[in-house]
Amino acid sequence: MNLVVDVGNSFVKLAVFNADKLQERRVVELKKLLEAIALLKTEFPLLKNAIISSVGHLNINQIENIKKGFKLLVLDANTKLPFINSYTTPQTLGVDRIGLVCASVKQFSSKNVLIIDAGTCITYDFITKENKYLGGAISPGLSMRYKSLNNLTAKLPLLELTVPENIIGNSTANSIHSGVVNGVINEVDGIIVQYKTKFSDLTVILTGGDAKFLSKQLKSSIFANSNFLLEGLNYILQLNSDE
Repeated sequence: MNLVVDVGNSFVKLAVFNADKLQERRVVELKKLLEAIALLKTEFPLLKNAIISSVGHLNINQIENIKKGFKLLVLDANTKLPFINSYTTPQTLGVDRIGLVCASVKQFSSKNVLIIDAGTCITYDFITKENKYLGGAISPGLSMRYKSLNNLTAKLPLLELTVPENIIGNSTANSIHSGVVNGVINEVDGIIVQYKTKFSDLTVILTGGDAKFLSKQLKSSIFANSNFLLEGLNYILQLNSDE
């Protein structure tokens, strides 16, 4: 059995896999990570291999503690991957983006795939049906846009994510909701259209914390999968455990 540890900017996602099947998924605070892993080890005594994907602040002591109980793989740019990486700066490619691309290779082989991860940032990653990763784009996510309007202006308030009632905001709050939400929706739909213009047989995957919210608003046809990154990380661990 495999343990997947996905360390994000705010929380840590933990997943237990038996081969390709997701058995358990939990979200914990970083400070409670070791305690949560110890509990999973008790509940799933057959856990043996583990992978860490960290875009957050996991320190060396935490990594060394996890190593004591697992055969551990720490994902980085030098990890063996199941695709051709044509990114011109592979050392700067985020491990979360690597995991997402690997999930697409596993589930949608021989297809042109655009993966959209709607989280703190919105990332776009494209891999061709020839299994070549070309890159994509990074833009601010919904929460970041709300926070930027508040942080970088003198009087605009910080609001919670809300579906705008109208394209025309009749108050400052409604104007912010219209600008942020419609801006993101039109961005995502527009980028999908641009990709489909070049690749007519495009498969689009939407994942990340805001995927459920956005999937209800988008015009484009997509596959929504909130566990896509975890599945991709498990695939990388399987690939490297075979050695």
